[in-house]
Amino acid sequence: MSNNKSKRSALGRGLEAILRSPDTDITSADISGNYVAGATAELPVENIEANPFQPRADFDQTTLNELADSIKSQGVIQPVTVRKVGLDKYQLISGERRLRASILAGLETIPAYLRVANDEQMLEMALIENIHRENLNAIEIAISYQRLIDECNLTQDQLSQQVSKNRTTISNFLRLLKLPPEVQVALRDGHISMGHARALINLDNDTERLVILQQIIEEELNVRQVEALARSLNKPGEKKRPVAKKDIVPAYFKEKVKGLREELETNISIRRNARGKGALMINFESDEDFDRLYDIIKK
Repeated sequence: MSNNKSKRSALGRGLEAILRSPDTDITSADISGNYVAGATAELPVENIEANPFQPRADFDQTTLNELADSIKSQGVIQPVTVRKVGLDKYQLISGERRLRASILAGLETIPAYLRVANDEQMLEMALIENIHRENLNAIEIAISYQRLIDECNLTQDQLSQQVSKNRTTISNFLRLLKLPPEVQVALRDGHISMGHARALINLDNDTERLVILQQIIEEELNVRQVEALARSLNKPGEKKRPVAKKDIVPAYFKEKVKGLREELETNISIRRNARGKGALMINFESDEDFDRLYDIIKK
């Protein structure tokens, strides 16, 4: 029981406190006898496996390339953190962007802190570190909060203390996961803001939410406009169901997009508002697929 209290207390002080905590430090040589935990070791990147509890699914390739360029000229400034899982085998606890960028930069070794952690600690460390990243999108944060609650048996009050966030803030993020998948994807991909999403939460049902989502994207509604629309729909005696907008993508646009799909052999979507402004989205399955599409388009 005292160990659990100690670990919870460390979590409340943030990731750095966890990594420096006596509960997670090795006090003797590791399995191979080469390194003592707490020291920084240059480890072969090929000996480090990804953190299976990494909550982040998407890593922006442009920023990874920029970090790789920085690493080529400046080296890895902040070591990654790993745990020992076998003879000369390590598992990443934190620092996946640095590891990926180091591999892109052609590094054979990377500086690393050695720690020990059980699976629950691994999950908590990865989730808490990612929650505090500025470039994490709202859905990733919400999923991380929910995983901490579900998989680490935390209440919202305990989670609030451990991640140093107001309980209301946590509750607002968790409510995003109750939105229909289409709205979550739009928020994740940056088509709407968290302010838009929070306004949609206040609508009565998913049908209304999806209709207003379409209006937000097509008419470029701001947050205040959506909030006003939600209030008008929720007023007793004045309630009006929104009417779905007609498809304003011209037929010849659709034919051209269909031809592009066949030529590029990938899914392509198009949106266009009443003023003729829109976007064309080309999907790709991997870095190699992106390169393939880029070569075709460039020609």
